[in-house]
Amino acid sequence: MTTEATTSAELWRDPHAAAADRVRDLMARMTLPEKIAQLQGIWVGIDSAGEMAPHQHDLIVEPPDFDELTRHGIGQLTRVFGTRPIAPEVGAHSLARSQRQIIASTRFGIPAMVHEECLTGLAAWQATAFPSPLCWGASFEPDLVRRMTSLIGGSMRRLGVHQGLAPVLDVARDLRWGRVEETIAEDPHLVGTIGAAYVAGLESAGIVATLKHFAGYSASRGGRNLAPVSIGPRELADVLLPPFEMALHAGARSVMNSYTDNDGVPVAADPAMLTDLLRDGYGFTGTVVADYFAVPFLYRLHAVATDREDAAAQALAAGIDVELPTVDCYGDPLLTAVQEGRVDEALVDRALTRVLAQKCELGLLDPDFSPEPDNGAAGIDLDDADSRAVARQLAERSIVLLRNEGVLPLTSRRRVAVVGPRANDPGAMLGCYSFPLHVGKHHPEVPMGIDVPTVLDALGDDHDVVHAAGCTVFGGTDADLRAAVEAAAGAEVCVAVLGDEAGLFGGGSSGEGCDASDLRLPGRQEELLEALIATGTPVVLVLLSGRPYELSRQIDRLAAAVCGFYPGEEGAAALAAVLSGRVNPSGRLPVSFPGAGATQPSTYLTAPLGARSDVSTVDPTPLFPFGHGLTYAPVTWVSVTADAAEWPTDGTCRVVTTLRNDTELPTTEVVQLYLHDPVAEVARPVQALVGAVKVDLEPGETRTVTAVVHADQTSYTGRAGRRQVDPGAVELRVGRSSGDIDTAIGLTMTGPRREVGFDRVFTPTFDLN
Repeated sequence: MTTEATTSAELWRDPHAAAADRVRDLMARMTLPEKIAQLQGIWVGIDSAGEMAPHQHDLIVEPPDFDELTRHGIGQLTRVFGTRPIAPEVGAHSLARSQRQIIASTRFGIPAMVHEECLTGLAAWQATAFPSPLCWGASFEPDLVRRMTSLIGGSMRRLGVHQGLAPVLDVARDLRWGRVEETIAEDPHLVGTIGAAYVAGLESAGIVATLKHFAGYSASRGGRNLAPVSIGPRELADVLLPPFEMALHAGARSVMNSYTDNDGVPVAADPAMLTDLLRDGYGFTGTVVADYFAVPFLYRLHAVATDREDAAAQALAAGIDVELPTVDCYGDPLLTAVQEGRVDEALVDRALTRVLAQKCELGLLDPDFSPEPDNGAAGIDLDDADSRAVARQLAERSIVLLRNEGVLPLTSRRRVAVVGPRANDPGAMLGCYSFPLHVGKHHPEVPMGIDVPTVLDALGDDHDVVHAAGCTVFGGTDADLRAAVEAAAGAEVCVAVLGDEAGLFGGGSSGEGCDASDLRLPGRQEELLEALIATGTPVVLVLLSGRPYELSRQIDRLAAAVCGFYPGEEGAAALAAVLSGRVNPSGRLPVSFPGAGATQPSTYLTAPLGARSDVSTVDPTPLFPFGHGLTYAPVTWVSVTADAAEWPTDGTCRVVTTLRNDTELPTTEVVQLYLHDPVAEVARPVQALVGAVKVDLEPGETRTVTAVVHADQTSYTGRAGRRQVDPGAVELRVGRSSGDIDTAIGLTMTGPRREVGFDRVFTPTFDLN
């Protein structure tokens, strides 16, 4: 390194100086190539990686030498652990070597930030596979999600990773969309509450949380991945943006753009979204990173840019600070455009300021920074007892009992036929962003790295079981079906384990790029279920899937139905505990189950014209509504009251709910509060969740839940395009689900109309006694 870069007078190296001053000092010393290098990512091994991003292999060029790529420095290293199976210790030492190489061979010695996927746990070999986001939503337990992500963040820190590409805050809008499994719920309040908890846990470990995908992605036309988005500004503001606002309040330091275009404008090239709203409106000061290949997509897919240079210019002007996953448009094309005056260097400086400020926060500019892993990486356990315990608890608390005609729980030992394509496959427990399915499937010669029991394994400990698959997820033979029917006919109970195979880009029935044309069970699974029911043996359906399916033709003939979504590595044990009665089911549906009509994609969050009517022959009424879930020990609702009939437009309303457990079992209720606005300036949802809390009750116990709801939570985007709180009549509906309301409380909002913004109150406070 030169003397100029190492003199002790350099303010940027002083950890006691203000971050803004350090960044200005460093930038003043940097050349243009050094500046632009900090806006780039590098994905080493991308040429040999499996298909992990859309059009990944269409966009791969022959990778240059690592030294050449990093000779001016580098902003980020992409997926050091999440590209191929690598032992944690080996990966940590390899990463340290790369960082030492970058530090030693560049003029300023600025280390790279390192990012990884971490949606269902760190996407690394041998790391815990936690339950999927739909399970987080089904749990209705933000504190448990926060515990999970603090553990995930701790693992990342030990390995030298700085940034996690999660959580996904897209609100499920069309249940045919393949990425529904990555969403938390179809309700923005639940998505925001759980998503904010995820962020708080990850950030508490010092990891930069990245909010995905800002914004509109889940509203793609026809439920097709990467399809156009044609929503109006009100749906964007009132349904899709609130989870991002809540997560930003929780401390998220990075945002990733949506791939899609909103009304014709790709988000990656939209300054109204990435600068005017995110920066000026929300006051966000962190980094905006491109979703993988989103910058070249501007000319390759969206056709709004002529070439790489134009794509770089538009993305940089819109507000994308770092191009991921690897250098392309933000390389020589951007450098040339700035040097020749077609792109203002001030835009480079704007992005660089944010990147360097984040590196400063993380200690990467400090003179004592060391890339070496803690304790030399010896004995790194990415699937430790604490992680498995939280994975187990979250799985247990997320399982939803949809229907029960008295056959559950299976408290005594039975002859049980365990059938179905998901019964004896560890992958049935995992979503598409789990390491074994995201990366491991491309390396079949390598062990999974973690122990993931199957439902057959777990039920075999409790019962005398016989197994027959019956079919595969996508097909199967008549002989396979006959074998399953024979097994069921000879059993006391049949447990049919059906659902999805998670995958990517056509490699599964659910997951990124695996959209559904309808909501019938994939392949021959419905045929199998009909054949099992016809045996006369009581059939318990266990659904392990990435989306809800249309079960209306069979549901009334099932003895019971249980939904686990993708409950993670401890999911089978959790399911066995619920089926046996060792655990009382307490999950509630984060997404509605559609009624008759397998192509109905709608969610509960609909205006009056979206409900059943006499002017359409299509009935959108769900089979199981949002928030639904049964228990083996129903709770007695004693009373629901409000403290006053009037609610100031700038004040709060107190709602008190008293619950009692009159059974002999410990049990759980989820108290759900919905807002109904009888008359508003625009058509509003018939009802929308404004708060929920999970309440455990011991046998004979009575508990009181006090919810304090702020008037801000009644706000909506009016005709003028601004969020407002109106005076007039409203109704708070309190109940067990959106379809099972115990009490509707009529209230009058008093006072003037108020405008509220990003600093509004998003959630009620709950007091449990």
